[in-house]
Amino acid sequence: MGELRNQACVLVAMALCLVMTDIVMTQAQDYSAEELARRTLKRRAVEAVIWGMPAVNFDLMYQAFMGVKGGPNQIAYWSRPLDWKNQTLTPNPDTIYFMPFYNTKDGPVVLEIPPSDEGSITGSIDDGWQNALEDVGPAGVDKGKGGKYLILPPEHKGKVPDGYIPLRSDTYQGYALLRSNLKSGSEADIAKAVAYGKRVKFYPLADGVKKGGHQTRFIDAFGRIFDATIPYDVRFFESLNRFVQAEPWLIRDKAMIDMLKSVGIEKGKPFHPDTATRVILEASAKEARALIDLQYEKAFVPPFNEGNHWALPASPEVLEGMPNFFANRNSYPIDGRAVTYATAFFSPKHHGAGQFYLMTIKDKSGRRLDGANAYRLTVPPDVPVTLYWSATAYDGAMHTLIRNTRWYSRSSITPGLQKNVDGSVDLFFGSTPPDGKESNWVPTSVDGSFEVLFRFYGPEKPLFQKAWVLPDIERME
Repeated sequence: MGELRNQACVLVAMALCLVMTDIVMTQAQDYSAEELARRTLKRRAVEAVIWGMPAVNFDLMYQAFMGVKGGPNQIAYWSRPLDWKNQTLTPNPDTIYFMPFYNTKDGPVVLEIPPSDEGSITGSIDDGWQNALEDVGPAGVDKGKGGKYLILPPEHKGKVPDGYIPLRSDTYQGYALLRSNLKSGSEADIAKAVAYGKRVKFYPLADGVKKGGHQTRFIDAFGRIFDATIPYDVRFFESLNRFVQAEPWLIRDKAMIDMLKSVGIEKGKPFHPDTATRVILEASAKEARALIDLQYEKAFVPPFNEGNHWALPASPEVLEGMPNFFANRNSYPIDGRAVTYATAFFSPKHHGAGQFYLMTIKDKSGRRLDGANAYRLTVPPDVPVTLYWSATAYDGAMHTLIRNTRWYSRSSITPGLQKNVDGSVDLFFGSTPPDGKESNWVPTSVDGSFEVLFRFYGPEKPLFQKAWVLPDIERME
């Protein structure tokens, strides 16, 4: 009886398999060729947004630079601390920015960093995927002595001249993010930081041996719209196409070649989606944004310190992989990378050496920060930094400086910042300043949520040892 029962069970299982197979085949036959093509396009377009985020982020910044009359192997700089017209992702409004944009298509490019004497630079050189080639300045290879960094094109085979620090880039294009550090927010110190930053030199190596030498061109972008916000529509794919056309395929990414062909992006061919395709691409970009926003919320768990809401919104896999070009063969966190570069730009080679960041999107009670409410953050005394600290409010949806606000942050170098008797500092966030505390106030907009990024420049051990803890932001009822 037992054997007969087993045989019956086998026959039933086989029958069920045949039924399921028939159902699957019937369902597959229900899809027309047009429907399968549409579904494939949408699915692969979503993945293209996730995968291509850091490249598009870079391309948009370069397009913004060209919009202010900049070009390859020139330096964008801001002659004053940033205002809201700089619409890059979570920029720093408490420093002087210099951004050299390199293109090695015609050969190596030289970036000369001056010695740290009358000022100092904190910064890094990134390729087009925003993988850090190296850090520069006191926290970089030159250790504050200054140096000539030679950026080499992909597969460069020429000899490197003596006296240069060679950096091989996997892409022809890339950029450096250089911060000329302010000693204070005074007009005199702002002018000094600008003058020091202008000692940076940037030029093709071939120009350095020409008669008359090299010349560095600086483009002042202050007060001009510099919009590099991520467009979750067909413009995202137009940007991604520009990057694909300009850059070599990396071995790690070759699986995307056919994926992008499905979207209409193919090296050597124009990208001209028809009306029906554009509609699908628009919907796909919006779906990708929803996925990224969902993952962004999760990036704050676990927090940096147990029991509060401050975190570095980047996964450990991303932090490990970006500086070494994802050397771990078992890890390629493109989902986490998309979250990072939908929120910010730039990556350092050695995280925590020159700067460290903590961000929060929630108050002490776990509620999202809302620009219509008022909040207080008490920064404890003895912040573990050698340079300065700052707290900046950003638009919670776009991750940019909040438009049309008077200023965007308060820092330890803010003129007139009020301190408490014990050395702590109360910062206030809201649409209106509290009485007598305007110098400690960071404006927000009543029209939406916001997020706060706390920067540590020249971070010291107590921060990483968790001996010094930044408390949560509290809502003022």
